[in-house]
Amino acid sequence: MEPAARSGAGRAAAAAVLCAAVLAVPALFGAFAQYFALNVLLLMLLALSFNLLFGMTGLLSFGHAAFYAAGAYSTALLLRAGAPLFPAVIAGALCAAVLAAVVGAFCVRHTRVYFSMLTLAFGMFVYAIVWKWTDVTGGDDGLVGIPRMRLGLPGPFDLNLAPLRNYYWFAALLVLASAGLLHRLSRSPLGLALRAIRENAERAEFSGIRVRRTIFLAFVVAGAFAGLAGALLAPLEQTVAPTAAHWTKSAEPVMATLIGGPFSFAGPIVGAVVYLGLKEIIVRFTEYWLLVFGLVLLGVVLAFRGGLLGAAEALLSRRPWMSGPRTPAAASPR
Repeated sequence: MEPAARSGAGRAAAAAVLCAAVLAVPALFGAFAQYFALNVLLLMLLALSFNLLFGMTGLLSFGHAAFYAAGAYSTALLLRAGAPLFPAVIAGALCAAVLAAVVGAFCVRHTRVYFSMLTLAFGMFVYAIVWKWTDVTGGDDGLVGIPRMRLGLPGPFDLNLAPLRNYYWFAALLVLASAGLLHRLSRSPLGLALRAIRENAERAEFSGIRVRRTIFLAFVVAGAFAGLAGALLAPLEQTVAPTAAHWTKSAEPVMATLIGGPFSFAGPIVGAVVYLGLKEIIVRFTEYWLLVFGLVLLGVVLAFRGGLLGAAEALLSRRPWMSGPRTPAAASPR
């Protein structure tokens, strides 16, 4: 088997094992493990959507939590108004996409640090809205009592999602399907165009790629999937607070991506598991967990510049059995 085919088969097998492990959690573990696994999945989706801008396009967004909160609040308001769960979740993602289109119309005109600062400014603007608009968002108290009842599909598919196990399978399937779509997008012509922009935007423009329009499209797609992660959060927690829109929430996908590796599709997935896993472990041992957690994350980011997956790939490339067959040197002419 050729090395490329062998590598592709290995990735497919790893993805299948991951999906099976995710879906088997309710059958093997209790409520806490299901709740923790769902939080990992939601951070994974948020980080994958963020990496569509950062790792693939080379643009650092500090306002990704704005779309996460837009999805969460929109879904919460619809559920409290009596809407079925599945349409409410999809509507939350669409509301986040609309917000991303409005914000992106301003942000994509700039690059590098100007892009980052604009996204941070818009993110904190959204945070101020959800904090102050008490009549709609509940202000500091947030929205509480969010119901998690029927799925909203016709016939026998209209399942009751009040039990955590049922909701886990629904949310996990939706996150895994979204990850599959983002992976397909990364391999599509749009993904190739985004990588070209990351390497050299001017050359990409000269080669016929409409840089600003392509970045805008990526920005809206990233906002939609971030909104989907937030939309799935609202029924899980059954409450939504303004912290969902704060800049500290925007830092979570940044850290998860840096830990796992921004230049590999699986990097944000690994980073989300490590980020929340470390946090859960450290909290159990010290009340100064924020200090210890920050030092551990700082050490990981500084020690592994390409993330954990980048370091693993560099290590494996040095192994003799990972190298391809060597071509014998041609005889020198005499």
